[in-house]
Parts: sequence; C-alpha cells; structure tokens
Amino acid sequence: MLSKIFLLNLLIVIHVSIGIAQTVIDNKQAPDLAAITYEDWIQTLITGAKRQIGKTLSYNPAYKTLLYPNGDVPVSYGVCTDVIIRGFRAAGIDLQKLVHEDMKKHWSHYPKKWGLKRPDKNIDHRRVPNLAVFFERVGMKNDKSELLAGDIVIWDLGGGTLHIGLLSDAKAGKIPLVIHNICCGVKQEDILNEYTIVATYRLTDAAIKKLKKLCDY
Repeated sequence: MLSKIFLLNLLIVIHVSIGIAQTVIDNKQAPDLAAITYEDWIQTLITGAKRQIGKTLSYNPAYKTLLYPNGDVPVSYGVCTDVIIRGFRAAGIDLQKLVHEDMKKHWSHYPKKWGLKRPDKNIDHRRVPNLAVFFERVGMKNDKSELLAGDIVIWDLGGGTLHIGLLSDAKAGKIPLVIHNICCGVKQEDILNEYTIVATYRLTDAAIKKLKKLCDY
C-alpha cells in the first residue's frame, strides 16, 4: 500500500504540474516585445487579462512555492495582482523576475510590511505595494484624472487594504470597465469609481523601452 507521505508528495507534483502546463498554454502565443507596436502591446495586455475571465474562478491568497522564472499558481485561482501578472506575461513580460531582480538590487526602495529581510521570489510580485513601487520605478506613474484602456489602477478598499485592476477597452457608457479579481474570480465589471483610487499607471513608450531593456530585448 502506498504511504500517506508518498501520496501527498504525488498530489503536490500533480498540482504544480497542472499550474505549469496552464501557464505554458496561456503564454505560448506571447509576442516578440521587441517587434510589436505600442498600440499592439496595450491590446495584448488587455487581451491577456480578458482571457482569464471564465478560467480564474476563485480568489485564494495562500502562499505558494512557485517556479522561477515564469512561475504561477494554477490559473483556476489567484489574487488581484495575478490578473496583472498574467496580462503582462501574455505580452512577454515576466513581472515575477523583474520585480524580484529589482528588489534584490534596490531592497531599500520597497515596503517592509511583511517582516521580510530579503526578497522572496514566490510572493513579492504578488503584493500590490511592491507592484506599485516597481511600476513607478520604470516610469509608469500616471495622472489619475485621465484614464485610458490598458491603464492599471490601485484602489484603497478601506483600512489601507489595496486592490489592483486593469482598465478594459470595454465601457459602461463613458466609464471603462475593470478587469480584476476581488473575491470570486476574474471578472470585467463597472467598479472604477466604487472605491478610492490612490494611484494609476500607464505603459508609455518610455516605460516600454525600459521594460525591454530589463528583459534584454
């Protein structure tokens, strides 16, 4: 009879393998970032986020050990940051690696809210405050008074709890819909003005050039 420890290890391997396979499937069409235009890049980012609708069906903030680089939890679940991470990855940018490498070189620039003494490649890129710092460091900080499709928005849900989402190219009247995961999987919803917006970020030409450089394109 197989031991409980062996069965547990087997289940862990299967769980990780499913996540790896799904990540490969979802990113096999990632474009050549060095070749596509700015407009194409933004559309690829939005499409990459939309493709998660109907696949990511729940919200699960549990800490998970990930592969590195291009590590991910199974696409069936995630947190709000995973919507952004998977959208960027569909466009050929691995935020797990970029955030981790930047934190290793510039640790003092990042928040120390979780008692860590060094970067953790499994979780750092999945935390909203860290993404906010990284996006600002690559020149993406934007005037929140004028928002466009492809912009990234951070809200304060109350009590300092932050949430992040991506603006869709679909609208409710004149208001962009938001692609996000706040509780029950990835959805495209009219929630832009439901919470306090604290920061917005945009992929300008200059920011994309910096990302290309970081990715060695």
